[in-house]
Amino acid sequence: MQAEIITIGDEILIGQVVDTNSAWMGQQLNLIGIDVLRISSISDTKEAITDALDALYPETKLVLITGGLGPTKDDVTKNTLCDYYNMKLIYQPEIYAHIEKLFAALDRVPAAANKEQAMLPDGCRILPNYMGTAAGMLFNKNERLIVSMPGVPYEMKHIMEEQVLPIAIKELIRQHIVHKTVLTVGVPESELAERISYFENGLPIHIKLAYLPRPGMVRLRLSARGKDKESIERDLAEKVSLLQTILGDVVYGTDTETLEQIIGGLLNIKKHTLSTAESCTGGYIAHKITSVSGSSAYFLGSVVAYANEVKISSLQVDKQVLESNGAVSEQVVKQMAEGARKNFNSTWALATSGIAGPDGGTKEKPVGTVWIALAGPTITAAKKFQFGTHRDRNIKKSAFAALDMLRAALIKS
Repeated sequence: MQAEIITIGDEILIGQVVDTNSAWMGQQLNLIGIDVLRISSISDTKEAITDALDALYPETKLVLITGGLGPTKDDVTKNTLCDYYNMKLIYQPEIYAHIEKLFAALDRVPAAANKEQAMLPDGCRILPNYMGTAAGMLFNKNERLIVSMPGVPYEMKHIMEEQVLPIAIKELIRQHIVHKTVLTVGVPESELAERISYFENGLPIHIKLAYLPRPGMVRLRLSARGKDKESIERDLAEKVSLLQTILGDVVYGTDTETLEQIIGGLLNIKKHTLSTAESCTGGYIAHKITSVSGSSAYFLGSVVAYANEVKISSLQVDKQVLESNGAVSEQVVKQMAEGARKNFNSTWALATSGIAGPDGGTKEKPVGTVWIALAGPTITAAKKFQFGTHRDRNIKKSAFAALDMLRAALIKS
């Protein structure tokens, strides 16, 4: 089953507002087995809306339209749809009663323009909007459902969840789609593809693999489609298990799990604690760790030692070692980790020192050079990385690499 999404509004086209509605709607449709063929953003004009409707793919059976249903003159969606489908507007007293109730709760009286919102096409199925003043509309034409909803995200989501999705499930032929995402860290997309090429080539036709890279990690999403949900779930579980076996420790979790959540769980189980000493990551590792609820049970604190003086005074880095080797070096980052572990009396400590960029590099230490150290009960280890020239990506990649070093050590300890 195929669908299209059309978002209406000049504010989207000029970048004043980011279209988050389409992403959310696409996710919801995918969960019930409906594929989105196309997402379009168009101007709030009668001509643009009409052209978009004329250009729908023949195989499209569901069209979701958002925006252009407000009470002001620049919102023309309702009138355009009414004309397009040769209908006329009629007054809906129950819709206006709802609008009055909303305004009364705010100790206000609806304007004349709000009363116009109770004028709706006579041939549509009205989708009440209990979160706002603009009702949704559903048109059923030539075995195709066209749904118009307000662009306000929480109003659109309310109408989708309470009305549109149940209607789509009931009235449209569909198949089941089941997803499972395997999360990997520390291995580039191209190398992963080589490692699992035999696995990928052997997937049955109803299971597809997608590579979804992010800085420092790659998500491997397996999607299975079919009419028998239990059967495709079994097939998918088998393939996920095989993929995890092939990749081994490269896999740190599945679906929406995060590396910091996994590490938090390991620290809790082992009753270990953690501290960080960060230079090039500027506290980003501490931010990731403390983004997990309950992290106070195992995370003790952090020193953001950006300046060399702070490395010396707060982390007991030897001044001569720093001057001889430079801040971005194995010797210094190890001393940073050991200093943090000693200062906070933590079981483990992570440290980073590098050149995030875009400037500051040298021939010997180009931009993207990062040293990461891990100090623990029996070891202090450091590793050098070369991440690239993009500052934000370097910071994120450094944090992921540091967390993965800790994850590996916790699994072995």
